[in-house]
Order: sequence, then structure tokens, then C-alpha cells
Amino acid sequence: MTTADVFGLHRTHLIGVAYRLTGSFADAEDAVQEAWPRFAKAEGVQDARAWLTTVVSRICLDRLRSAAVRRETYVGSWLPEPLLTTGEDDPLASVVQSDGVRMAALVVLDRLTPDQRVAFVLHDAFSLPFNEIADVLQVSEAAARKHASRARKAVADADPPPRAALAEQQEVLEKFLRAMASGDIDGVLELLHPDAMMIGDGGGKVRTAVRTVSGADKVARFFLGLMRKYGYPEEHRPMFVNGELGVLMPAYGEVSARVTAFTVHEGKVKAIYDIANPDKLTHVAF
Repeated sequence: MTTADVFGLHRTHLIGVAYRLTGSFADAEDAVQEAWPRFAKAEGVQDARAWLTTVVSRICLDRLRSAAVRRETYVGSWLPEPLLTTGEDDPLASVVQSDGVRMAALVVLDRLTPDQRVAFVLHDAFSLPFNEIADVLQVSEAAARKHASRARKAVADADPPPRAALAEQQEVLEKFLRAMASGDIDGVLELLHPDAMMIGDGGGKVRTAVRTVSGADKVARFFLGLMRKYGYPEEHRPMFVNGELGVLMPAYGEVSARVTAFTVHEGKVKAIYDIANPDKLTHVAF
């Protein structure tokens, strides 16, 4: 097996690691691509998967630290880049199988420091030992454990709901979109969880909610207000967004293209993530 073959064998795994670490599909692809020439020149690598995981993680840590600086001046909420798949035959299907890649879970990871995120993801999601994580972070093993512990507590406190069964997602989303299209506020309210929230990410470039909209009543009125002002989109299609059903919506009228992800919990819509920043949709074919 050639070096390129070995690298190709682990590429999907590495994309999964990098995407979980950065929340950016573009950064994940770049990080994996950057690791390739290093691997091609390396000698005496005994465990290619572990070696590549470490290298990609270091690259992602640098990108996370840069992103943390950029977010200080970011307009509105910051959401991960959506990862769209078409089903089980999609090359990235294995990446989105994990609950940790759901939009709700990634939003929680975005609240962690770069070091906490790397320690938590590498240990809890990919079972890397702490001595290797310490090497990635360039800290002691005790410090790496502390980073992971703090991250684990933050994730547990946030308590993102587990992924709902696909049939439940389909039923709830179809009813919700139907109620929205007809302007049925009672129908929309009935399908929203009492603690529902809507988070928009336009990056200051396109229109969406600048602040988080919280509570079923406020979310319903926000969306129906948009429908009255801009009309209901003529074209939108369901798509798997980070492993859960979402909607892909091309631009129409004054409304820009966007990907909207949903979290369904207890038979109702618990969270809506509206990703409209065009910089985060460059990999999406509308």
C-alpha cells in the first residue's frame, strides 16, 4: 500500500476529527490537506491513524485560537458551518453519525476554550490517551486532564438533547413547515417546545436574527413576521444537516440563501439554527 493509499484510508476519519474540533468544514478540509505533505515526508510512522490525528489536531488548535480572536468582532451569533449529507451512501455519512456532530452539540463546544475543546473531543470522542493530548496542547498530562474535565462539565451543564428518531423528525418538521406556510400561529406554537430558541448567523452580511430568540411565543411571532414581510419561500428542500433533518433554502426576493437546522425534542421543535452567512455556505450547492 502506498503512502497516498494509507492517507486516503484515514481521510474521512481525519475530516471528522477536524470538523468536530473546528466546527468548520472548510477548515477541516484545509487541515487534512495540510497534514498530507507532512505525512508524505515522515519516516518510521508505526501508527498512521494516531500520527495523523495528532498532526491534524495541532493544526486545528492553531485555527481555533485564530477563530477565537476573530469572534471578538463578529456581528451577531456564531454558528458552525453546516455539514450537509444526502444519506447513508454519502462519503461523509460516517462523520455525522455521532451525536457529537449535531448542531446542538457543536454550539455547546463553541463555548469552550480552544484547549478545552481539543482535550474533550480527542479524549471523549476519539479515545486518545491524555499523554498524546498533552503533546498536542503542549502542556502537562495533568493540565490536559483538567482541560477535558472542565469541558465535560460545561457540556453536561448545557445538556444538549439527544438526536430524535428520523421518523419523529420527519413528522414534526413536515407539520411545522406546513403550519408556517399557512400562517397558522396556533399550529406553529403547538409544534414549538416551550423552551424553543432560534439562533441566526448572518455574520453582519445578510439578514437573520442578531440575538437569540427565546421562548415558543417569541420564536413563532418572529418567523411569522418574516413570512408576512417576505413571503414563504417557493423553493426549499429537506436535507440532512449535521445528521438531522433540516432545510436548504435558495435565495428568493430580498431573502438570502440559507441552511436551517432543527433540533426535535419530545415531539416538538426545541431549537432552530439559521445559518445565512455566505462565508459559511461556500461548500453548499443551492
